[in-house]
Amino acid sequence: MRIERGALALTFVAGIGVGIGVGVAGRTTITPAYAEPPSLSTPSASQPQEEETVIRVARQATPSVVSVSRQGGSGSGVFIRRDGVLLTNAHVVGNARSVTVRLADGRRFTGTVAGRDPTMDIAVVRIPLNDAPVAPIGDSDRLQVGQMAIAIGNPLGLERTVTTGVVSAINRSPRGLELGGLIQTDAAINPGNSGGPLFDSRGNVIGINTAIFSTTGGNVGLGFAIPINMAKDIAEQVLTTGQVRRAFLGVVFADIVPEMAERLGYPTEGAVVVQVQPGSPAARGGLQENDIITRVNDTPITTMGELRAVLRGREPGETVRLTINRNRQPRTLTVRLGQAPVE
Repeated sequence: MRIERGALALTFVAGIGVGIGVGVAGRTTITPAYAEPPSLSTPSASQPQEEETVIRVARQATPSVVSVSRQGGSGSGVFIRRDGVLLTNAHVVGNARSVTVRLADGRRFTGTVAGRDPTMDIAVVRIPLNDAPVAPIGDSDRLQVGQMAIAIGNPLGLERTVTTGVVSAINRSPRGLELGGLIQTDAAINPGNSGGPLFDSRGNVIGINTAIFSTTGGNVGLGFAIPINMAKDIAEQVLTTGQVRRAFLGVVFADIVPEMAERLGYPTEGAVVVQVQPGSPAARGGLQENDIITRVNDTPITTMGELRAVLRGREPGETVRLTINRNRQPRTLTVRLGQAPVE
């Protein structure tokens, strides 16, 4: 099984190069048959309720979705402010200072990358526009498994593609991904969808699509999105301070291998400390290699992704209480978090 983010492989279909990876598709150009999203008649009373919902969301939300491209690849994005501010993935913009943004009505702008957070895979882009079609922002903390999820983006260059599914799980921390606390969905996400929005049934943005698990390089129903509350917080920091302030612990950690934990008598859940950076807050607080972090304050930790998600919610300078397992014995340490280096 592969995790697809960015142009990780290259497949040729009918002589056209297509970058395999949820974010950056090849530079195939598809000319739309219309300059604006088609106007749809009001759904009839005979249409199923779910179909009416998808039609309504697609009609209302599509103008807020854009194509974001740079030399070597492209992805999607979504407007969050009328003054031309949009969100996309950090891996979509890469190290570029500017990108090309194409709106649903066919207009093209040169966008300035205002800031990015590679750790969270979020980038903020601004274009010279004061009446951008903004998508309403939802509350990802209130998501429920099973509710409708609608993805709109530009998979493989097919602009404004709408796919539907459900929120399959919340607070996912997939093995092999640095990100934690993700939304899992079975709404079809493919190369080129990265940076595009995931909507709820009311047309509110609930996430920014970022990755898939795949055995084929394409969608198999296992897609992941960054919760919009996390993305919104990053955008606010970038726009107000020009950078992202993140709490810093100073450790390299990993998930516990269940078989090894059972054999050694260790907890089967938690995040194991692989390395402690000398002079870091973790070192000053007494953390050691092979410690297993099982709780931060009153929050249980079952995976390293959950630990990352909890730490992202803390401020530099904040003091936290870590419950750890060391040599099969529980301990409590107090650590004052530092400021993560600016990337």
